[in-house]
Amino acid sequence: MGKFTGKNGSVDHENQSKFERGPNGGKKSGRRPKDFRTRQRMNKIDDQYKEAVRSAAATEMLLQEDAGYLEAEGMEKTFKFKQDEIKQAVDESTANKAFQLDLKEFGPYTLDYSRNGTHLLIGGEKGHVASMDWRKGELRAELHLGETVNAVKYLHNEQFFAVAQKKYTFIYDHEGTEVHRLKQHVEIKHLEFLPYHYLLATSGNSGFLKYQDTSTGVLVNEIRTKLGPTQSMTQNPWNAVIHLGSATGVVSLWSPAANEPLVKIQACRGPVKAIGVDRSGHYMAVAGADKSLKIWDVRQFKEVYSYYTPTPASSISIADTGVLSVSWGPHVTVWKDAFRTKQDSPYMNHMIPGSRINTIRHVPFEDILGVGHTSGVSSLIIPGSGEANFDSMEVNPFETAKQRQETEVRSLLNKLPADSIALDPNFIGTVDKRSNAQRLKPHELEELTKKKQLEEESKLEPRPTVRGKNSALRRHMRKRQQNVIDERKLRLEANLKREKELRAQMIRKQKGLPEEKELLGPALARFK
Repeated sequence: MGKFTGKNGSVDHENQSKFERGPNGGKKSGRRPKDFRTRQRMNKIDDQYKEAVRSAAATEMLLQEDAGYLEAEGMEKTFKFKQDEIKQAVDESTANKAFQLDLKEFGPYTLDYSRNGTHLLIGGEKGHVASMDWRKGELRAELHLGETVNAVKYLHNEQFFAVAQKKYTFIYDHEGTEVHRLKQHVEIKHLEFLPYHYLLATSGNSGFLKYQDTSTGVLVNEIRTKLGPTQSMTQNPWNAVIHLGSATGVVSLWSPAANEPLVKIQACRGPVKAIGVDRSGHYMAVAGADKSLKIWDVRQFKEVYSYYTPTPASSISIADTGVLSVSWGPHVTVWKDAFRTKQDSPYMNHMIPGSRINTIRHVPFEDILGVGHTSGVSSLIIPGSGEANFDSMEVNPFETAKQRQETEVRSLLNKLPADSIALDPNFIGTVDKRSNAQRLKPHELEELTKKKQLEEESKLEPRPTVRGKNSALRRHMRKRQQNVIDERKLRLEANLKREKELRAQMIRKQKGLPEEKELLGPALARFK
């Protein structure tokens, strides 16, 4: 029987050779450029590289765990090892994580894991949905919907999950209570959630790709793909771009900021059955109905390696360590280092007799592969598939309820806008150095040119010298007009005064009041 590589995290800080580049440790060659500025830039880059090497060697002591792969001895082959033999070789806690749920009445099953890998969500095609803490064996919620279930997906954490049912898509909480009914998402077959943007992406038979903001409840965009019903869907973890597989063998890349595909790739000669993208976002695995399994370099949009499956694949899952798992019929084939070199034989192989596998998913931070099939749900041990060292500030598999609440608030405050999704996410904060002719469309370029011409013509036109209301000259003129005695102005003031007196006399007569002279008469007599 094979053995596992050691879990060793000790490092000699004086020996930094494994962190250095090149055969000679990244040392400078004897040839130096003549230009002073070029030499200065190269020295600066070398200093930065040396600092990175020192930092990597110094922090390696904090990475206590190492991924342990299955190793064969002598003439043995790793893909011939069975799950029962692996259970006997591993520790008891790992062996207990391999389980089998016999649910033959409601299959075939699709499944999904939470981001921290602590919870499992299963959905049977005949209406059975359950959410559980699979490590503790605790059932959180169980639903019997009585209608077809096409897909299930956890949202930002295990407190909410989405279920694509026969007609509408529903969102439930951790107790199984219906929270929302998304009426705009009809006949959905595939679900994906973008955790940094809080977007639920859906697609199905209608041929539309829809983005729903789960934090505000707003439908961000509804894109008509014009590629027919969607056969498969996944997301690129690096840039949050959605990859859609069509019946024509085309894989299209989409962003909610554009109504046209960012890229179209003719990946295979038949319908695209499954798609998978690794965590770095560099490689994509595409399985087609023509029994092909092709590895594409997403950076160059170029096919790198090609494999074949005996029957068309049904699902693809890529672990955090780059382990590629493909399901076809009742079989699961696991490939190690499939993105680096062309592999002659698989890493592991497993078969579930008398069943057809529907969905496979690698558990984050665990050497476990979840398999949903017609007979229920199985959990397989895949040594080396889980990430041994995790960032607890990013995703914490041991978080408490208080930490989960704080993480949720922090992620909402740091939520990225939907229009920031692009092929290269590093474009944010940079200056677009392209010329207007390359950046703008022809009609936009004409409008910009006309606008500039009008602005230049307006600058050449003579303008009248208009002074403001509070200019010094206007203040001086107002003060001068107040001091000048104008006969016309005096005459108008006298007429206004006389009109006021006549109006006052008429009012007194109408009211029967004495005139002012009669009132002042006795008082004036005393002064005579």
